[in-house]
Amino acid sequence: MDIAKIFQNNQDWVKRKLDIEPAYFSDLSKGQTPDILYIGCSDSRVSAEELMGVAPGDVFVLRNIANMVPNTDLSVMSVINYAVEHLKVNHIVVCGHYYCGGVQAAMKSGDLGILNPWLRNIRDVYRTHKDELNAIENEEQRYKRLVELNVEEQCINVIKTAEVQKAQRDRDLTVHGWVFDVNSGNLIDLNIDFKKLLENIMEIYRLDLKEPENKAVKA
Repeated sequence: MDIAKIFQNNQDWVKRKLDIEPAYFSDLSKGQTPDILYIGCSDSRVSAEELMGVAPGDVFVLRNIANMVPNTDLSVMSVINYAVEHLKVNHIVVCGHYYCGGVQAAMKSGDLGILNPWLRNIRDVYRTHKDELNAIENEEQRYKRLVELNVEEQCINVIKTAEVQKAQRDRDLTVHGWVFDVNSGNLIDLNIDFKKLLENIMEIYRLDLKEPENKAVKA
């Protein structure tokens, strides 16, 4: 790729935007009010805004290898905090994708150096669902199912956070688990039943959050 060409592409893009809407960038600079936090994979084939057909300012985006939400990652936790507490998003989407290199690497036993602790999170997902996954004889289908289960587990990690629990109590914040099929271009809603999924474990993760100050204190 010719790096210099990127700057020419940028100027062409600026011109197209200004030709349609002269105040486009001045309006954009006034701030952001996205309704969605999108947590996706860093894979170069999966562009969040493009696959959703949304414009700049519509979605707050975090991308990392295999769309992970580990509670030890300050970047992920900071993004969730900022999106929920300050931007007041109403939707959090965890979006995985089929043919994910991170998930595929986690299914193998190779030593990948610095990636090992990151991929261990995905291997933990495999361990949790080992019986279901090992019962799938077709390797590609097993791989795809792990992609889906990884999305499910990362959604659970999102729901474990204090910010999200508080927002779900105080306003209508919703968590979604999606998968993007690179082979077809389709975006798939996994329609995860979080109520059923969490009914036996949420007592472990539910936090005793303080009541909002504007709520009357019960006698």
